[in-house]
Amino acid sequence: MNARELLAKMSEMRVLVVGDVCLDRWCRYNPGLSIASRETGIPRIAVIETETTPGAAGTVARNLKALGVKEVAVMGAIGNDGFGFELKAALTRESIGTDYLVVSPRLNTFTYTKLLNAETGKEDLPRVDFINTLDLPEDAEGRICEMLAALRVFDLICVSDQAETERGGVVTEAVRDKLAEIAAGERVVWVDSRGRIERFRNAVLKVNNDEAAEARERSGAATLHDLRKQSDAPSLFVTHGGNGIQIFDERGETWIMTRRIDNPVDICGAGDSFTAGAACALAAGATTEEAARLGHLTASVSIMKPGTGFALPEELLEAERWASA
Repeated sequence: MNARELLAKMSEMRVLVVGDVCLDRWCRYNPGLSIASRETGIPRIAVIETETTPGAAGTVARNLKALGVKEVAVMGAIGNDGFGFELKAALTRESIGTDYLVVSPRLNTFTYTKLLNAETGKEDLPRVDFINTLDLPEDAEGRICEMLAALRVFDLICVSDQAETERGGVVTEAVRDKLAEIAAGERVVWVDSRGRIERFRNAVLKVNNDEAAEARERSGAATLHDLRKQSDAPSLFVTHGGNGIQIFDERGETWIMTRRIDNPVDICGAGDSFTAGAACALAAGATTEEAARLGHLTASVSIMKPGTGFALPEELLEAERWASA
């Protein structure tokens, strides 16, 4: 199937994104207003404008909506705080459902604060991140497992496991077990995990080349074929940036060569864009090769935009024409 055919199928799909939903705060500061504090003498960072967008799992959801998916919702856990309020508002602006978000007073809403120089447009100061150092509260974990067990309407589940802690963020062992039960059925469950891909079962797996090497070391798998088999995964996608995509499945190994994008504007969120395009294509009935190509096309559009970009249907069709030229 080509991009036009897949986009038509996506327009009828319902997709749930499960995982670490965070808030991206894009703060533009004016260095010329960086006067010293009267109390401490420390120069201030003078923020003059702030934009908020959904991040992490929210970036995947945002990409799905941009592609024209009929209904997109997120499932995760956020804090009962101001950032949580901003995150819900940002999701609502994008027409992304928030009914499956669990609010816990014992959590901070996972938030990235990015400081952009208003004179240059560049992010040139350290990020300020609001993170959780404690485990997901048991009541929040239980509620997420209950909702997963009761799911009926979604055609595809995308899992975004981004928390870089030993136990993880929202996607705990209990949540992984529920996802494995769902993935053992007929529904496609697509998993993108930064540091725990080898702990998932039955799902389609996606990692980049560095993450794949780290997963092999953690799991003791001799090859990526073995990593896929240990996870009972129907397929494993390994992205290599502009150098192509490896696919491992029961047929063996397949390389999908891609056209390199010169001088990308911002590669932040490229993996999330790939996930949105490839996972939807697979759930729409595409082959793994077709899914990989659509994922790459989606990412190729998003990296030509500042911040965590996304691809609109008309941009995807134009990218397909360019790639085949």
